[in-house]
Amino acid sequence: MREVGVPHPRLPLPPAGGDDDPAAFLAWLGEAIPLVGGLGIREMQREGQRLSWRLALAPNLNDKGTGFGGALSAQTALLGWCWTTLWLRREGLARDVVVADASQRFLAPVTSDYCLTCEPEQADGVERLQQRLQERGKGRIALVQSLWCGDTLCLTARGDYAVLPER
Repeated sequence: MREVGVPHPRLPLPPAGGDDDPAAFLAWLGEAIPLVGGLGIREMQREGQRLSWRLALAPNLNDKGTGFGGALSAQTALLGWCWTTLWLRREGLARDVVVADASQRFLAPVTSDYCLTCEPEQADGVERLQQRLQERGKGRIALVQSLWCGDTLCLTARGDYAVLPER
């Protein structure tokens, strides 16, 4: 069980130039952030600059039988954190990431299992983050998330994720 104020051990970095095993990363994430076990994440995959989760609706229901806004907001913030953390890991960097700013816009009720995607807001976002990390040892990236139930866009979100200096 996690203790308040005690950081969870970091997951070892993947081999140089390698990617994380999605199942191993999600298992570590569930240990590091206990809330993750109740979010209904079924699958994680990456295609280019897009990271996506497939999620079950059942653990995220509200009193109306649709997606609970608080759970959906937590998922968008966490997916952005994962995007940034996994990008850093591919770059061979073990750094802390925090959510600096986040907002959501609810467009339609979530009525079935769903897909949540995350990618940089700007085409040059990754390059700008790389440059800031090299110049200042810290940086930020703006990411956007989209939640889809089939062909219906139910939620859009945006967040700024800060990469902290080495400790």
